[in-house]
Amino acid sequence: MATLLEVKDLRTHFYTFEGVVKAVDGVSYEVEEGETLGLVGESGCGKSVSALSLMRLIPDPPGKIVDGEVLFESEDILKIDMDDMRRIRGAKMSMVFQEPMTSLNPVLTLERQLSETLQLHRGMSREEARQESVDLLSRVGIPDAERRVRQYPHQFSGGMRQRVMIAMALSCNPKLIIADEPTTALDVTIQAQILELMKSLTSEFGVSLIVITHNLGVVARYANRMNIMYAGKIIERGAAGEVYSNPRHPYTVGLLKSVPRLDLPRRAKLDPIEGQPPDLINLPEGCAFRDRCRWAVDKCATEEPPLMLVNEGHWSACWRSDELGPSALDFLADLGLYADDSSNGAAASESDAEVE
Repeated sequence: MATLLEVKDLRTHFYTFEGVVKAVDGVSYEVEEGETLGLVGESGCGKSVSALSLMRLIPDPPGKIVDGEVLFESEDILKIDMDDMRRIRGAKMSMVFQEPMTSLNPVLTLERQLSETLQLHRGMSREEARQESVDLLSRVGIPDAERRVRQYPHQFSGGMRQRVMIAMALSCNPKLIIADEPTTALDVTIQAQILELMKSLTSEFGVSLIVITHNLGVVARYANRMNIMYAGKIIERGAAGEVYSNPRHPYTVGLLKSVPRLDLPRRAKLDPIEGQPPDLINLPEGCAFRDRCRWAVDKCATEEPPLMLVNEGHWSACWRSDELGPSALDFLADLGLYADDSSNGAAASESDAEVE
């Protein structure tokens, strides 16, 4: 597959009274056509800021993209003027934000908000845009779209509003959609519906998708590849199945061990990552994860590990990555998350039997 998006050494800083916050600090990755890429990490690790940087939506001041390249269809969109960037947003690159109620205008009907994009980017007449708006709402599973398109955002539930945001993102047939934690405010049943909807629609239209999340189950089910972020950097990346079954960074191991296990008694405790992420204004010398790491050695305090190839297509920024892998996990049965549906069902049945 051809490369649709290539991010090279992206750096986004925020200039505050306390100092410079290095929210994104040298991030590089690629997204291929039709691919789903997962961007995973704790809150404050730079996931959302990196996505806003791609869309050039960083508020200036205090934020500024200080370095790097974002090659979209081989064109560096960080160097084009804002008028050209506005023609790319929505038409070729769309974003589904974390909280739809803050993204939708409360005083405009859905018809007006959907039609605006269609008229601007696709040159439709008002009536054509209205009919296309109805079709879009139907496509994302909103019943009685002919009537509901005339309603306001507050008349929709959280899940329905997120469906509207997906309809907006798809309205101009973009080549890339960035979904920034699209299910955070939804209950688990609606989360599954929204994610299945996004996956089916992106597959149907051949759209590339970047899913930003801290939910490892989402990445296991939907992503082809994954990037693990910590303190503004990518510290591990590779094929999702490879990273799940063969984690090579202590942070990834910690995230996986924080996932509830079906094969343990109900009262079994999780194994969380101790401590807090570092202050991005005063990053420690050496590895940023060192203070929370169970595998840290003296070298970690003085030298920052670069991303190193540990397997085919699998990279990790850890001095002890060769010592990690499947042996660092004690719950490989849970990695059936990445298997097919039949094996998932079998694993779940066995786990239920053990619990009982």
